[in-house]
Amino acid sequence: MPKKKRNTKQEQGQAKGHLKSIQGYGRGGNVHDWHPLDDHIDSTRDKKFVKNVKPRSEGQAKLMQSIKEKSLTFAIGPAGTGKTYLAICAAVEAFEKGEVDRIILSRPAMEAGESLGYLPGDMHEKMAPYLRPLYDALGDRMGGKTVRQYIEDGTIEIAPIGFMRGRTLNNAFVVIDEAQNCTYTQLKMLLSRLGWHSTMVITGDPRQSDLLDGMSGLADICDRLEPVEGIAIERLKQVDIVRHPLVASMLDVLE
Repeated sequence: MPKKKRNTKQEQGQAKGHLKSIQGYGRGGNVHDWHPLDDHIDSTRDKKFVKNVKPRSEGQAKLMQSIKEKSLTFAIGPAGTGKTYLAICAAVEAFEKGEVDRIILSRPAMEAGESLGYLPGDMHEKMAPYLRPLYDALGDRMGGKTVRQYIEDGTIEIAPIGFMRGRTLNNAFVVIDEAQNCTYTQLKMLLSRLGWHSTMVITGDPRQSDLLDGMSGLADICDRLEPVEGIAIERLKQVDIVRHPLVASMLDVLE
């Protein structure tokens, strides 16, 4: 029976390095030093950040106006229409003007057709993969270093949907992303969290739900609330897509 080959020192060193990377070790070699924005901070430390955001379509212009005028806005539309990015930019603008004291971000912890299993770390580290699009938008608008500081002191709060029940969100700008992966009951609970001097933006595309058929409550909620005064339901379309031109063409065919 052939003997089992021993790993060389070089292979052992590579294995240790890989172990550190998957455990989330930071620059200090301690798992507690790791932060989901570390790489983003290092790569954008000396860059200028976006300060003025302008709409690139009529639908985006209407969405931005509704967010400014209404306390509750639904941004409904296909991928690539800037729903999340515009909501985050509006949140940062309101915060920098002193209109709100904090920014609260929430998103369903739902994988797109696959399971990642149990994730290591505390709540922020577990939610980081799901909230990466929000982190990217915040980093573009404020810079990774500032975002990290605000997350650490609680000015920017990551609030999993499962932990929102029983709270009243006053003086806050709340962004609920990927709401098509929320049930009717979850959305009803989230809507009732809105407090004084707060703004809430809910984004999603009912046609891209990762839930079982009939479980998503986004379309039903929008239809019921559309006649309610003080609530804006902005429905973006393929013409509002600002990604690669092929995205709009593909969605027209695939849907």
